[in-house]
Amino acid sequence: MQLLGTGTKVWLLSSAILFACPAFIANANAAQDTSHSSSTAHGRKAAAHAKAAPASRAVRVASGNHHSAHAFGISCVPFAREVSGIQVAGNAWQWWYNASGQYARGDHPEAGSVLNFRANGRMRLGHVAVVTRVVNSREVIVDHANWQSGGGVSRGMTVVDVSEANNWSAVRVELNHQGTFGSVYPTYGFIYNRPETGAVMASVSRPAPQPAMNPVPSDLRPAAERPWQTVEEVAESPATPRKVIDLRINPAIGR
Repeated sequence: MQLLGTGTKVWLLSSAILFACPAFIANANAAQDTSHSSSTAHGRKAAAHAKAAPASRAVRVASGNHHSAHAFGISCVPFAREVSGIQVAGNAWQWWYNASGQYARGDHPEAGSVLNFRANGRMRLGHVAVVTRVVNSREVIVDHANWQSGGGVSRGMTVVDVSEANNWSAVRVELNHQGTFGSVYPTYGFIYNRPETGAVMASVSRPAPQPAMNPVPSDLRPAAERPWQTVEEVAESPATPRKVIDLRINPAIGR
């Protein structure tokens, strides 16, 4: 009876283990699936965050002595490359010289070309804008990115040449679609999406009159490139009257 009792206990214990294993395995698998699902969701969330991070995180850009922080939106260089097809290396202020030997350049506006802004105290990395339409020799329409505060793309904006020679070395950019223009910015000229032939394309026509616009907030060109300010000078009156010397000959005295 004792032996039979021991066998019965062994059989009962084995049966209990046998019936408990599927439940244990199922619980373990369920826990693993939950962990995998959580890990996958976390991975997707992390990937989405990483993908969105460049658009919202400030990225430090440095090249030589030119430094800037771009944030919130696409910058002007990748936008210009994508829209114009002109693949020039470097920051915007480097485009004019980096395009040498690769793309044609000049001071004559053409649709599809890139207007290259020079670096200045307010815009240390320069700027590039894609010309979408030429209105006349003094006015073009451009699309460009990261011009206004907050970044983003500005489309259909007017740019006016205000250089004295009408060679597009100085421009003013429309700030909104109501005809208000900003400061005077120095520029290099236009880069065209065709191979360089060795000659810089220049305009040979007489300079067109400059259009009437709102007063200039500031002129960002180097001082030597700004126009001369001619003013009418008035002689200053002496503080005290001077004694008048009579140079006429007095007959009584003689020569």
